[in-house]
Amino acid sequence: MVELNILNKRYWGKRALENISLCLPRGEIVGLFGENGAGKTTLMKCILGLLPFEGTVTLDGKPVTRKNIASFSFATSEHSFFPNLTAQAHRDFYALHFSHFSDQRFRSLMDFFSLPMHQTIRTFSTGQKNQFEVILALSQGADYILMDEPFAGNDLFNREDFYKVLSGILEPHETLLLSTHLIEEVSGFIGRAILLRRGTLAGDLSVDDLEESGKSLVDAIKEAYHYRADRVSRAIGELSGEEGEK
Repeated sequence: MVELNILNKRYWGKRALENISLCLPRGEIVGLFGENGAGKTTLMKCILGLLPFEGTVTLDGKPVTRKNIASFSFATSEHSFFPNLTAQAHRDFYALHFSHFSDQRFRSLMDFFSLPMHQTIRTFSTGQKNQFEVILALSQGADYILMDEPFAGNDLFNREDFYKVLSGILEPHETLLLSTHLIEEVSGFIGRAILLRRGTLAGDLSVDDLEESGKSLVDAIKEAYHYRADRVSRAIGELSGEEGEK
């Protein structure tokens, strides 16, 4: 289990995360939601130890260090691969450095996305690069797989198929933490939704509980964020008034 206890992060004195406490047990598929700047990427990077922070992050009761960091993998649109190496070279590198690397999963996902094994990654399109980043994260053999907007540059049909593939390949001990703005698309795929708002924890929702109450995930998120349904009409009205004055 990953536990965050009173995690705080500031950039140049400005709050990025404040008093975040939550648990991520094994075997969950969790959506991480929030508006731009809510702290989603920062939270993931703190979990991975890529940023300094106040508070604690532990894995099975122990701090996250070089000794247990292989239990985590990270797929980010910032990309963490070697652009001048081929996919085959990445496969060889990962197999050498990660003892639980799954060659079968790697090759199956490469086939699924129809990605070439012997081209350098820099020749891939943006969508293909993001697909490859996801493949590496899923094949590493980590127990906790963190994905930050992994579907950028991919069309709707590719994304829908990928959700189905993920549901079929994830093992019971694997936890997926998925940050995305595609709330409606993933609502039938995730089991839990963590909501961030301006660096604070705005909600921690069970999708099953929402279904039993008859409330959609989108509606629950709008409620948690105090979304104003009239904000568009108000803005149009104000802009129309300004145009009329001119």
